[in-house]
Amino acid sequence: QVQLVESGGGLVQPGGSLRLSCAASGSIFSINVMGWYRQVPGKERELVATSTRGGTTNYADSVKGRFTISRDNAKKMVFLQMNSLKPEDTAVYYCNVVGVRTNSGFDGMSYWGKGTLVTVSS
Repeated sequence: QVQLVESGGGLVQPGGSLRLSCAASGSIFSINVMGWYRQVPGKERELVATSTRGGTTNYADSVKGRFTISRDNAKKMVFLQMNSLKPEDTAVYYCNVVGVRTNSGFDGMSYWGKGTLVTVSS
């Protein structure tokens, strides 16, 4: 019912910034939680940031103060502004949504995008 497409990844120098975007499509009335996760080869996928419709945000300690999550509910999009990037931020970043209300009712499934690669290197 839901498809997610990420964009905005690329190569950036340490200390630089990138803004990731994720667009959700499908028969969607609303989305409760939208978030970003990241993964590097050989490591588990980890939470980066989440945002609820009620305005609650949550960040991993490693990105707190540097990354900002935001969303546009009308456009069904979520963004991740990444500042002061470090080499250890290099990863594939995935968009995630859960708590979707569709034309058929409440959908409790978790949805993932294919990911966008962020490389932080000089």
